[in-house]
Amino acid sequence: MVLVSKWADKFVIGLTGNIGTGKSVVRKMLELLGAYGIDADALAHRAMAQGAPGYLPIVQTFGEWILKPDREIDRAKLGRVVFNDPEALRCLEAILHPLVGQAIDMLVKRARQKVVVIEAIKLLEAGMGQWCDSLWVTYAPEVVQMERLVKRRNMQENEARQRIAAQPPQEEKMAAAQVLIRNDASFVETWKQVSDNWRQVVGYRSIEPATWVAEVKKPIGEITVLRGKPQHSTEIAEKMNLYGKPGAPRLSSDDIMAAFGEKAFLLIQIGSQLVGLIGWQVENLVVRTFDLIIDPFVPPDQALPVLVNEMEKASRELQCEASLVFLSEEGRHLEPIWKKLGYEARLPKDLGVQAWQEAAQESLKPGMKLYFKQLRIDRVLRPI
Repeated sequence: MVLVSKWADKFVIGLTGNIGTGKSVVRKMLELLGAYGIDADALAHRAMAQGAPGYLPIVQTFGEWILKPDREIDRAKLGRVVFNDPEALRCLEAILHPLVGQAIDMLVKRARQKVVVIEAIKLLEAGMGQWCDSLWVTYAPEVVQMERLVKRRNMQENEARQRIAAQPPQEEKMAAAQVLIRNDASFVETWKQVSDNWRQVVGYRSIEPATWVAEVKKPIGEITVLRGKPQHSTEIAEKMNLYGKPGAPRLSSDDIMAAFGEKAFLLIQIGSQLVGLIGWQVENLVVRTFDLIIDPFVPPDQALPVLVNEMEKASRELQCEASLVFLSEEGRHLEPIWKKLGYEARLPKDLGVQAWQEAAQESLKPGMKLYFKQLRIDRVLRPI
């Protein structure tokens, strides 16, 4: 079967697989290799936010009992309905799939990257597979799916079984695949499968954005900013162990390799010496910054703006709408620099956009302070 993308200037990978098979980790790996990633399921969540295009049709179809006190749709309540009733699920999908399709079309057309990966659990069922040049499917044994849903998503075992049982057998998706990724072992093994298939399937189309590398001349010397790759995992682990909290578990290169399944790293060097890094994550068009290390001999008012500017440039290229920074007590002395860079202290409830609020609530830990900066005015699936 030969597929041709609906976007002539892009090579589009359609990525699917049943729940708990590690689709998002594979998408992150493809992003590390230079693809622009789209999470269709996150777009579906945006489409049902209060004021967004899917909100009223869903409330009119299922009733106001699915609303939380703040009038947002309670996705857990809605999920319990649709995953027990195939007809209800079809009604919900009939509302959401066209909206998600429109948002994907907008994002693909705006993307500067030549390779795009669309992750969607219903990629084939929603007809999105025909938009793609190559279909990739992740799969894992059911026992691994269960473990991931219970441990990582905090589901009860009966709910996890219900979610798994509500989906078609994995073999149906696997039969449609041009690339199969068995995702039940270590990050290293999955990374090898993904990178090998990337070279075979994508090949010359891979062009890494220039914004990942910058050179800036400062009084302390020439600072080079580069994107962290899995081959930097040992250096990153050593730097994070050196400046980690006393008593915290030591990180290994394997721990950093696993972290690449969730976040990206930007590194700063003077000459060939690693002198700092920033760890950040892009999900649902929101960038979240967690890790920040700058060697004591490097003036932070020189190094931090270089790191942040490169992070923001890369995030804008990924079409991020907002940047959230989580400062611990140890990083609180950097507040004046963050403010100069355009960040304001906020509470999650004051962010206004549901996707931004959810990202902040998920990541804000006790003792941390949240700083916010809006990166884009034109939002995807903006309220109507």
